[in-house]
Amino acid sequence: MPDVRQLRGDCVESIHPFSVFAFDADGRSIVAVGDDRETAFRSACKPHQLAVSLSLLGDDIHGLTPRHLAVGSASHSGEPAHLALVREILARYECSADELRCGAHPPVHTPSAEAVLRAGESFTDLHNNCSGKHSFMLAASARNGFERDYRAPTHPLQQRIARQMSEWMAFVPRVVVDGCGVPSFVQPVSRAALAWQKLALAMGEGSASADPWTSRLHRIGWAMAEHPELTSGTGRLDLAIARNAREPIAVKIGAMGLFCIALPERRAGIAVKVHSGSTDALAAAVEWALAKVAPGVFVRPDPWEHTIVRNVVGAEVGRWTVG
Repeated sequence: MPDVRQLRGDCVESIHPFSVFAFDADGRSIVAVGDDRETAFRSACKPHQLAVSLSLLGDDIHGLTPRHLAVGSASHSGEPAHLALVREILARYECSADELRCGAHPPVHTPSAEAVLRAGESFTDLHNNCSGKHSFMLAASARNGFERDYRAPTHPLQQRIARQMSEWMAFVPRVVVDGCGVPSFVQPVSRAALAWQKLALAMGEGSASADPWTSRLHRIGWAMAEHPELTSGTGRLDLAIARNAREPIAVKIGAMGLFCIALPERRAGIAVKVHSGSTDALAAAVEWALAKVAPGVFVRPDPWEHTIVRNVVGAEVGRWTVG
C-alpha cells in the first residue's frame, strides 16, 4: 500500500497509508491500489444527496443558478458569498434559517469568522459548512409535507437518499450519523469511487438526458466544476486541485482523509482514502492518484503550499510526499 510521509528536514515524522480506486466509463476498475477498507462517505456524497433533494422538489430549479447547486453540494467555508447563496435557496423555497438542523459553528474561513465576532454577532447554522446541503433537504421536506426535522434515518427524504445511493454504488451501505446530524453511509472505498464514476458519466452526457437522474447529476457536477470556490473556499485543497487541472474536474473532500473526483471527459470516477484520517496528507495522495489515473491532468503549482510544512514564522521546514 502506498503511503504519504511527513518529513521535517530529513526526519520522517509520520506515515499515512492510503488507497486509490477508480472506474472508467464502462464501470470497469482501472486503478485498485491499497486496501478496500470500509469508510464513511461523509461530505463526499453531497452531490448525490442534492440530486435526491432536487428530485423531491420536482426538479424545480427555476430561479436557481449553477451557483446555488454548487453551494448545495458544498462543504463551504462560510464566506459571504456562500452565506448569501444559502439565504437565497431558503428564500426561494420559503424556508427559514431557524429551521436548519446542521448546528452552529464558526466559518472555516478565519477572516469571515473574525468579521462575525467584530460585528458582535453569533455563529448560526448558516455558518455551518453543510448549510447548503441542509437548505435543500429542508426545502424538499417542506415541499412534500414531510417532518421538517429531516435528520432521522427513517425520514422519507433520508430513506430515498439511502435507496438511491445503493443503486449508484451497486452496494447496500450501512448508515451512521454524519457530523452535521444527517445520515451518512459506510461502504468500501471502491464503492465511493463507483458513485463518483456515475457523477462523471452523467457530466459527460447531455443536460437534456431522458434519464432524470443523469440530468440531475449532470447539472450538479458541472455546477461544482464551474464554481469550485463555492463548493470549497479560499485556500483549501479541493479548490486548488480544481483550479490547477488541465481539463474539467469536479472534486469533493469528505472527512477523515476521503477525497473524491469526477473526470467528465474520461467518464472516470476516483476515490482516495488516507487511512489515518489525516487531511494534511491528502494533497500528496490526491496528486499521486491523479497522476496514476490521468497523467498530466493536474499541474502542480509552485510552490505547492498544501505539501509544504512550515513553522510558526512561515519558514519551510519540511514537506509531505508519497513514500
